[in-house]
Amino acid sequence: MTFNFHHLKVDYPGGEKWTLARPDYVALKALFRHWQQGMHNRAWNALFWCNHDQPRIVSRFGDEGEYRVTAAKMLAMVLHGMQGTPYIYQGEEIGMTNPHFSSISDYRDVESHNMFIERAAQGQSPDELLAILASKSRDNSRTPMPWHAGENGGFSDGEPWIGLGDNYQEINVEAALADPDSVFYAYQQLITLRKTLPLLTWGDYEDLLPEHPSLWCYRRQWQGQTLVVAANLSRELQAWQPAEAPGEWKMIISNYAETTPRPTGLTLRPFEAIWWLQG
Repeated sequence: MTFNFHHLKVDYPGGEKWTLARPDYVALKALFRHWQQGMHNRAWNALFWCNHDQPRIVSRFGDEGEYRVTAAKMLAMVLHGMQGTPYIYQGEEIGMTNPHFSSISDYRDVESHNMFIERAAQGQSPDELLAILASKSRDNSRTPMPWHAGENGGFSDGEPWIGLGDNYQEINVEAALADPDSVFYAYQQLITLRKTLPLLTWGDYEDLLPEHPSLWCYRRQWQGQTLVVAANLSRELQAWQPAEAPGEWKMIISNYAETTPRPTGLTLRPFEAIWWLQG
């Protein structure tokens, strides 16, 4: 199994981590296409968005506000539709965001402190540096797991070594389990699909819109079955007009309550994602 990290640098313009930049989704799709096609029937890929050294993925590639839940589900659906072994980093299954620390004293990561000291000495403003850290610091994914809305999120009776996110009273395990439409249950659905559809294990991969800056649409096929995944990576409406797809189709998972039952021309809503299965 291979662990590749190149996809976690698509918001590093010119290879520079410590700057604020929009992710290059065309480059992101190209990397996954290369891995999905290059490893097919040859090797095995690790599928992941997050780890202890990366920002929270819903903050990085999604939305922290109105569309947080929708975006978190979309990112999960894009990843779980591919060949490989998906990894779910602690907190990803409840849609945790970056913690929004407001002071350098909130951080524990030595890399973050070193960057702040070096850049401040070069004349960069503290406010600008804190904004960069709030987006890119490794500590964004190292905050305690919030089990409920009580003191310390139920993580510890003592004082945690690093603070919790500023929204842990809203985003926590107890709240996720109480909401049947939460990110947690979307992950459960995806895990069930991966256990019941061999196509997800063995199918090939075709990128249907490799140059589109906001839509990620791909097709997988295996032994007479076809899966089409369509996802909107943006907050804007995105029109998609796929090639004609005859035959019987079934929509098997979506992150919006109402959607089209087959992969036909449609306008994808903000961060919308849909899986359709044929055969």
